[in-house]
Amino acid sequence: MKKTIYTLALTTFMAGSVLVGCQTSTKKEQEAKDKVADARGDVQEAKEELMEARKEATAEEWQTFKNETAAKVNENEIRIAELKAKMKKTGNSIDAMYAKKIEELEQKNNDIEAKVETYKNDRSSDWESFKREYNHDMSELGKALKDMTVDNKN
Repeated sequence: MKKTIYTLALTTFMAGSVLVGCQTSTKKEQEAKDKVADARGDVQEAKEELMEARKEATAEEWQTFKNETAAKVNENEIRIAELKAKMKKTGNSIDAMYAKKIEELEQKNNDIEAKVETYKNDRSSDWESFKREYNHDMSELGKALKDMTVDNKN
């Protein structure tokens, strides 16, 4: 009879332990899932805030950018005018090709200026992308102007 009572008590204890253990892991699993969902929501919110911050330049940053652009465009216009004056003085047979390159550079300079003037600094525009593209265009134009002024008569 003692064996039966001990066996019954042991079986009851084991069944109770299993039931309590299963409920605890299920509860822990649900809590972990909730925490993961909250963390994902926080990450998504942070990503959205970052994208909004990147998209729009501040008014001060935009004005500084426009002023710098105007200065660079004016500097390029002066260099182009110098190239035209130099071309008129030389009187070489290469002048037609040289003149065409100068016109292309002048057009690129005007296109860059127009792009800056038509850019709308708002949330629908990607400021970082625009600035990166602008800097690339200005760099290419600067290199082309520099190449035009190099004398290869060594």
